[in-house]
Amino acid sequence: MSEKKRLFLSPPHMGGEELNYVKQAFESNYIAPLGPMVDAFEEAIKEKTGFTNAVALASGTAGLHLALRNLGVGPADEVFASTLTFIGSVSPIVFQRARPVFIDSDLQTWTLDPELLAQELHCCQKRGRLPKAVIPTDLYGQCADIDKILAICDSYGVAVISDSAESLGALYQGRHAGLGAKAAVFSFNGNKIITTSGGGMLVSDEARFIEKARFLSQQARDNAPHYQHSQIGYNYRMSNIAAAIGLGQLECLDQRIARKREIFRYYKSALDDLPGISFMPEARYGRSNYWLTVMLVNPAKFGADTHTIRLALEEHNIESRPVWKPMHLQPVFSIIEDETKHHHTTLEKCPARAVGGHVAEALFKNGLCLPSGTALSERQLESIVMRIRRLHGVN
Repeated sequence: MSEKKRLFLSPPHMGGEELNYVKQAFESNYIAPLGPMVDAFEEAIKEKTGFTNAVALASGTAGLHLALRNLGVGPADEVFASTLTFIGSVSPIVFQRARPVFIDSDLQTWTLDPELLAQELHCCQKRGRLPKAVIPTDLYGQCADIDKILAICDSYGVAVISDSAESLGALYQGRHAGLGAKAAVFSFNGNKIITTSGGGMLVSDEARFIEKARFLSQQARDNAPHYQHSQIGYNYRMSNIAAAIGLGQLECLDQRIARKREIFRYYKSALDDLPGISFMPEARYGRSNYWLTVMLVNPAKFGADTHTIRLALEEHNIESRPVWKPMHLQPVFSIIEDETKHHHTTLEKCPARAVGGHVAEALFKNGLCLPSGTALSERQLESIVMRIRRLHGVN
């Protein structure tokens, strides 16, 4: 292992103003999961995205959980979700004791396949059991085909919650990621395009939806002078300090997106001539924030597979990572083949259904996420590219 400083996949990149906001938070003595920075961060996200209502939370997963709780998702329900995603997109379904149904990817965008979605909703209607919600994931900064998904779901009266955790600043048909869905969720985890260390935001154009989520996120405390609770809530609110970091980070978002896109173009121009190498396509309908640059490898043509490439980079302390392992392949989920059998979802036992899966499986097998941190220098990028090219015998 090289002694060089590690090159992480997508580390935080501070812009300089974050500390000033944090100092203001300290000076106000709001060192709590509420305060003026939280309010200001919610307003700033609304302005940036075009959503009219927002609630700042401890994580994107918390936002999805609250959205499903708002929809009344429970043990008798199914919720459809992208199979090619991070488990935080799916675990809230299990929190509500509902059954996940994993939908395969469209090869042209790598996001949830609208045609498969339409076919499965048709089958569900014939069985008399439509899902309570659909959660399409915006993958690696690229929006799912939300208008097509909404048109399909609207015809069945099924709500759409956009998992836009990875796509802050991305565009779909010229508008911000997630807009049009009943609600959307953004993530500010440490590896995202901007970070609050850990945190998320639930947004919607429905005021009552966000008001209810805000109430549940603060332990569902009733309006009384004493602590009174008529229902169970959660400790999900974002801290004032985290929001202060977020305000500083948000000022840099446009620059971060520009740099992410530069990094993608660099990798593509430097590696596109190699046989067996291609990259995640950018959908015609949108503009990705390129949170991560993802390379697709045909090992028969390139001469090495993604595992070999990853280990070769790791020898020089360079982090790369396979694309998300599809949810229908995860050990925690037991895929149901026989619908006549009765299955219960618990936090320990999670039966699920899968619709398709071969596309996502192939992307998992042959996809590799490359270092995409916005502070990467040209020299570091050259070093990464050189080590990949050497595996094909090209300098």
